[in-house]
Amino acid sequence: MAATYDFPSDLLAGQEELRQVQAELSALLRRLPWSVEPLDGFSDDTGWRLVERPASPGWTDDEQAEVEKLRRREHELVVFVSTHRYWADLAGSDRVQARSRLKHAHGAPPGGRQPFP
Repeated sequence: MAATYDFPSDLLAGQEELRQVQAELSALLRRLPWSVEPLDGFSDDTGWRLVERPASPGWTDDEQAEVEKLRRREHELVVFVSTHRYWADLAGSDRVQARSRLKHAHGAPPGGRQPFP
């Protein structure tokens, strides 16, 4: 039988916010031009595969600020979750398994039952 973990609410909330911030950052980066600075497009067929990029207008100051804000928040949340006092009571493989469960806890049904064994 798989172990169950009683994660504190602040740890669950921190993990969920981390997941949301990472999803938001990922979506933003997919929408932005490939280069932060304005650059001409290029095509390079000298490597093992063809690499092509269109001209990039670069990121606006607002876009750069938004990426920085999300990255900073992501870092704060990673530090909060990974150094939470909850982990002090777990050792070795128990800590690894609990951390894996926490990453998927947002998909848990009410009552705290974990979505996988």
